[in-house]
Amino acid sequence: MVVRSPAEATRRWWVLAVLCLSVLLVSVDNTIVNVALPTLAAELSADTSGLQWVVDGYTLVFAALLLLGGHLGDRFGRLRVLQVGLVLFGVTSLLAALAGTTGQLVAARAAMGAAAALVFPATLALLVVAFPDRRERATAIGVWSAVTGLSVAIGPVSGGLLLEHFAWGSVFLVNLPLVALALVAGRVLLRESRSAEHGRFDVGGVLGSVAGVGLLVWTTIEAPGHGWTAPLTLAGYAAAALLLAGFVRWELRRPDPLLDVRLFTDRRVSAASVAIALAFFALFGFIFLITQYLQAVLGYGTLAAGVATLPFATVIAVTSPVAVLLVRRVGTAVVVTAGLLVMAAGFAVAAGAAVDSAYWGRIVVSMVLMAAGLGLVTSPATETVMGALRAGQAGAGSAVNDTVRELGGTLGVAVVGSVTSTVYAPAVRDGLAGLPAAVRDAATDSVVAGLAAASRLPDGVAAAEVVRRSFVDGLSAGSWVCAAACVAGALVAAVWLPARRPAAVPVPEPVPAA
Repeated sequence: MVVRSPAEATRRWWVLAVLCLSVLLVSVDNTIVNVALPTLAAELSADTSGLQWVVDGYTLVFAALLLLGGHLGDRFGRLRVLQVGLVLFGVTSLLAALAGTTGQLVAARAAMGAAAALVFPATLALLVVAFPDRRERATAIGVWSAVTGLSVAIGPVSGGLLLEHFAWGSVFLVNLPLVALALVAGRVLLRESRSAEHGRFDVGGVLGSVAGVGLLVWTTIEAPGHGWTAPLTLAGYAAAALLLAGFVRWELRRPDPLLDVRLFTDRRVSAASVAIALAFFALFGFIFLITQYLQAVLGYGTLAAGVATLPFATVIAVTSPVAVLLVRRVGTAVVVTAGLLVMAAGFAVAAGAAVDSAYWGRIVVSMVLMAAGLGLVTSPATETVMGALRAGQAGAGSAVNDTVRELGGTLGVAVVGSVTSTVYAPAVRDGLAGLPAAVRDAATDSVVAGLAAASRLPDGVAAAEVVRRSFVDGLSAGSWVCAAACVAGALVAAVWLPARRPAAVPVPEPVPAA
């Protein structure tokens, strides 16, 4: 039992507030851009693949560099790396706001992802150090997880509010004052910590992880355009598999690996990581679609589309703390399995959406189920991963947790977006069969491009209806993919996740900076 003074106990919760602000900044940018996708499609002439890269340019680099970010925090100091990441995040946010083409925006988003990879693992590592008491740490991780979940709704709402009054660049400029606040508060409240021991820098591990993850996601995003069985697609998947297998072998042979892959032989780590990855795979994939559905199909404005996600925020804010209490009563495996099954039910409800579905019906019900399920999954699974680590692995452990979360989300956008495109494009071509080839080709780029092409036709109303129906068909197919991912995660959690947490959870002690 760790005894602290009342002042120290109060300070810890202020520390949590600063860490939550920092993690909120980088988490919101996973979703804030989604509500701007129709605007970007119109103003930057971005097709579906380009829109996917606007989203995945951030999440891909974020996921690929998280292991490196966690390792740098353990080696050089978590507070130092956190603050460097925040500064870089502010600079790259400004570059994104000033982008004039889709390519420039994707490049700026990728740079933002690199900065976020320094911030995200440092927040969870510093949290574990700040809360040595197990019960308090479980509550703190529940709050931290709730904030990352709330970003799913905060992003679209804040993005919609900004787009209602300002240009699309404002969704990035809003980061600047928040970065300044997080930097000042962090300097006042946070204490430096680092791992007591570290070996040589693992250059091969960094290159292998970045190349393997990057090629895997790139191949998935581009597969609909090249064809799922095209030689380029098959070669991309084969090369990605070889790179990732080589990365694992390299890490197993090193005495000081970037990622100790032996961690995954502990079923607490492996099963909880799979649960987190598949939950965020489904969530991010669906969000990529639902923001376009609300605006292009139901006709919502950017602000209305953002506000429409508020039920998600409300429900996850309620269920995340409840999940901590339920784990103490019925165990981790039951709570995480139930959460994934509830999420699957939400996606199944969404799969039945139509062009004229009422928001206060099927849409709200589906979001409530998804949010409730996510709240039950994230904090128990995160605490399970962190609880399986030995002292000194706070940065590595948080990087593992964050990497599977971001990699799952990145692949979710790529896979679900690709499945939707695979269904949408042929349906539009068939539905507009009597129109010129140039019109049909333009309409297949995205639902926004399809509606723009329809608006220029004499019988534009009928053509627009074809475009909307085709997108809803794609949304349905993507939702079923999300539901299947959650069911698979529930099976893994039920079979492999231990019912109870370990009796003791080791906590790394802070090592003062030199």
